[in-house]
Amino acid sequence: MSHILPHLLNGLSLGLLFALIALGFMLIVSVMEVINLSHGSLFALGAYFALVVIDPDFAWLGSFGEAYRALPLPARYGLAFLIAPALVAVVGMGLEVCMRRTYGKKAEYGLLLTFGAALVIEETIRVLWGPSEQYLQVPRDISGAFLFGGLIYSKYKLYAALFAAIAIGLVWLFLERTPYGAIIKAGAHDSEMVRALGINLTRLRLLVFGLGAGLAGFAGIVLTPIWGLRPHVGIDAVIPAFLIIVLGGIGSFSGAVTGGILVGLAVGITGAYASDWSLLSMYLLLIAVVTVRARGLFGKKSVLEA
Repeated sequence: MSHILPHLLNGLSLGLLFALIALGFMLIVSVMEVINLSHGSLFALGAYFALVVIDPDFAWLGSFGEAYRALPLPARYGLAFLIAPALVAVVGMGLEVCMRRTYGKKAEYGLLLTFGAALVIEETIRVLWGPSEQYLQVPRDISGAFLFGGLIYSKYKLYAALFAAIAIGLVWLFLERTPYGAIIKAGAHDSEMVRALGINLTRLRLLVFGLGAGLAGFAGIVLTPIWGLRPHVGIDAVIPAFLIIVLGGIGSFSGAVTGGILVGLAVGITGAYASDWSLLSMYLLLIAVVTVRARGLFGKKSVLEA
């Protein structure tokens, strides 16, 4: 038990991070019934926005730039968690405005538009920040390593899992304990009834897409010190996100969290004993679950089912 405990801890922390990536994806799919293929690019964009906030070149701002540079790294790091997701949310809302002409049409229109948006965002990143890999600084207090169970473990991974758990908890409180969350859940189950009740469905979709994009940007900041920062890092995010919402069940918050944790445990434990099978394990897990339950662990019937 003492031998497997560090691997369980690694898998659990990885699972929380996977769940954080999937949450924004889940919200957009459940309310708008659109598979957002630009989710990974928004994930990467959040990390690049954070890079600007944490280590900006404000020389052209004169004295303000010098004053900002004087802020300690923890303060700039904290500001990145507020500013970068908000900027990504704005980009996401702009994308939603572009998508409005696809509503009511075949799903392929939305897929193609978000796929094109992903390419545009990725190429924009290459133009503005270059194609080479970047480094996102983290405060010294949460970096480094420590010894646990005879293994050297990354201190930042634990803090990243904590950030993910806090974000997941806040999203749950928003969905379950606020009237806006109730409207979003209602829109996920029956958008026409929401419209009949006098709720502005256009505004709801705009805000949900912005929230989902903002969560993707937040996840990008948290995961970047672990995965690295490069223009195509979003590919590493969108595939697990899609897999997790299918595994957990489309439109289910608990399914996204449970699916993320299960995938993380599968990858973490398999990687400890058979590293070549670590990534394959999550696909095998998906096949095993959907073979028994096609809608996923907590999934309900959706219009995405043909």
